Order: sequence, then structure tokens, then C-alpha cells
Amino acid sequence: MASLGTYFDKAVEAGASDIHLVAGELPMIRVEGILTELADKPLTEATLTSLVNEILSASQKKDFEEKKDVDVSYTHGDVRFRVNIHRQDGKEGIAARLIPKDIPTPETLRFEPVLNNVSGFLDGLVLVVGPTGHGKSTTIAAMIEEINTHRKAHIMTIEDPIEFVFDDKESLIEQREIGIDTPSFASALKHVLRQDPDVVVVGEMRDPETIATVLTAAETGHLVFSTLHTSSAAEAIERIVDVFDGPKQKQVLIQLAAVLRVVISQQLIPTVDGKRVAAREILINTPAVANLIRENNIAQIPSVLQTNAKEGMISMQRSIEALEKEELIDKETAKKRMEKQRLV
Repeated sequence: MASLGTYFDKAVEAGASDIHLVAGELPMIRVEGILTELADKPLTEATLTSLVNEILSASQKKDFEEKKDVDVSYTHGDVRFRVNIHRQDGKEGIAARLIPKDIPTPETLRFEPVLNNVSGFLDGLVLVVGPTGHGKSTTIAAMIEEINTHRKAHIMTIEDPIEFVFDDKESLIEQREIGIDTPSFASALKHVLRQDPDVVVVGEMRDPETIATVLTAAETGHLVFSTLHTSSAAEAIERIVDVFDGPKQKQVLIQLAAVLRVVISQQLIPTVDGKRVAAREILINTPAVANLIRENNIAQIPSVLQTNAKEGMISMQRSIEALEKEELIDKETAKKRMEKQRLV
């Protein structure tokens, strides 16, 4: 029976981003977006139970038994993994995401010029949105590391679980993990403003209480970074507003119009050399955009993205076209992505 470390070693050696271990199925890894088999025999239920026991502490096992789903961080050698353990078809499954040891630089991630200004913001809300596994946490980590390198700031992160681990440089950084350091995002956010932060990172805005507190934190002079699982900037704004009941929506629209700084919607696209590159839609909250948000005219935001390139805004279509022009992605890939974008 292979140990968990064996699978993790193979994944690291292959340069994988994810590992999938499911009872009754072949073990798989994802390399540059493509699923690849790790073995030719399915994993047994007994094997999965043994692998799960290697990861979970006693308290985490109890949590898993109650909720049937748990997220934990796990370190193998000098590599960190974000691990989700769940049940499917009555059996156990493990999905693990490899977290790079080194935080990528803006240059490595091909940040657009306007994104290099984000680390200089002193307050407001920065949203990074997109599908699962498309680099949202990595983009935020690169921005936080820029602040850490160039500014004296108190940075608080609230994560589920902790992904990139920061070493203090110019900044003081505290990283809190859900389930270990605090019971929930909402609970941590209730107290974070008493902890004198300059910058707050909220792993995900999952519920009305968390969203409301994030908006308040941004409103009271803090720089807040967070993520949402949406496919566009406009959809992210709609999602935030729709979480609240009718009477509260107007207040949320006013707050959002005031505190939002930028929304970055990104997706990773296969390149001609078998890797992946980020295409990014960037919405900057100019006075015109703020007015659209305040008046709940979110449907007009895509047209604003198309016509405000001089402000640094970029539509997803234009970003994809630029990648094709640079010959980083091929014509067929660009066409498929743009067709998909038009259906969103």
C-alpha cells in the first residue's frame, strides 16, 4: 500500500498543481490543467481511509465525521498542500493543491501595469475572482508580498486553510487559519479591526456576515483583499449584492461604490508550450463605474470595460486577444475561450 508521501512525491516531481485520490478510482494528478493517471490500479476504500488518517488530527477527524467535508493544510517535506477531504458515493476522497514554496513575483505572473499600483493602495477593497484553481490566491499572495517587501504595514490574513506562508520583511504579518486559530471568517472579522491591521486578507467572501464585515473594514480605512468564485467582474458585484435581502441591497450598493478599488477576473489558459498563462479582465472603480454600482446598473459594466482602456481597464476578450497576438496561446484556443466568454 502506497503512503500519502509517495503520491505527493510523484506529484511534486511531475510539477502537478493538484492530486485527486478517490476510493474506487485511479489516483490522478493535474499537470498544466490536464488530468494524468498516477497508477493503473484503483484505490481501495481501505487505502483511502489509511491516507486520510495520515492527514487528519483527532479533532479534524471528528469535524470530518460530523460535516463529511474538511479543509486542512498539510506539509510534506518542504512542500505545503491545501487538502480537502470529502465523501463521494459513500466513500472517501482527497483533493490536494500544491502550494509553491516561493511566492511568484508580479513579473512572473505577467501583471498588467495597472496591477502594479495595487500594492500602493492604503484602503478599499480589492477583489480577485474566477473559477477554482485559476490562481486567485497566487495573485493576491504576489500583491501581499509586494506590500511586505516595500511597506511597513500590519497584515492580517484569514484563510481556510493557510496557503502561502509569508516571512516578515518590512511588514508584520499574522496568518490565521479557520478551525485552528478562529472558528470562521465571520468570527475572525468581528475582532480583526481591534487588532490594528493596515491590510486584511479574507480567503473567501462566503456569507452575508463576512461580506458585510469586509465592506465595513474597507470603509473604515483598511485595505482588504478577498476572492469570489465568479466568472466576471460584473458577476462578482451582482453576487455581493444578491446575497442580501431587498432593503439591504441599496446600502450595500452605496458601500461597494465607495470602497471598491479594482476587480480582477482571471482564468488560466493553456499555452502553445503546454503550460498555462493568466488572462485577466480588470475593472477599475472610476467615478463612472461607482455611479453605475450605486444606481445598480451593473449590466452596463461590460461596455465600460470595452471603452475605458485608457484608464487601465481590460476586458477578458481583449486580454485573450493580446495573448494570441503574443503567440502565447494558439488561435483555436483563443477562439474557444472568447466564444465561452460571450456565453457568460
